[in-house]
Amino acid sequence: MSDSLERLYQAVIAAKDLDPATSRTAKLFQRGPSKMAKKLAEEAIEVVIDAVNGNSEAVVRESADLLYNLTVLWAAAGVKPEDVWREMERREDMLGIAEKLPKSAVKLTKGLAKDLVKATEPPARRRIVALDSRALRKRH
Repeated sequence: MSDSLERLYQAVIAAKDLDPATSRTAKLFQRGPSKMAKKLAEEAIEVVIDAVNGNSEAVVRESADLLYNLTVLWAAAGVKPEDVWREMERREDMLGIAEKLPKSAVKLTKGLAKDLVKATEPPARRRIVALDSRALRKRH
C-alpha cells in the first residue's frame, strides 16, 4: 500500500505545475491549501456517509478520492509519505499499530511544542512609562 501512495504522491508532485485547465491536481494547487482542505473534508464525509449506509463499493471509490486529496494536501504542506510512515512506526512502537495516540499524549505533545515555541520566541517587550517627577513627589 505504501508503494501505491508513494507513486500517487510522485504523480501529484509531477502534475502540480501542469495546466490547471486540463489537470485537476494543478487546479487544486492553483486554488491553494484551503480549497485542498475543503476537498479532503468533503471526501471524508462521503466515505462516512457511504459506510453508514452500508455501500461498500462507494466506500472504496470515495476512499480512493480521499487518499488522492490527502496526498495533494501533503504535497502542498511539504509532507512526504515517508514522514507519515515514520510517525506510524513511532506510534506502533508505543502502542501497537492498531491504536491511535490517546488524547492525553496528543495534548502533551502539543503542550511541549508550545513550550518550545515560547522558549525560542524573543522576550516580550515591556512598556516603559516615564513618570512625571512632580507626580512622584506628590506620592511621597
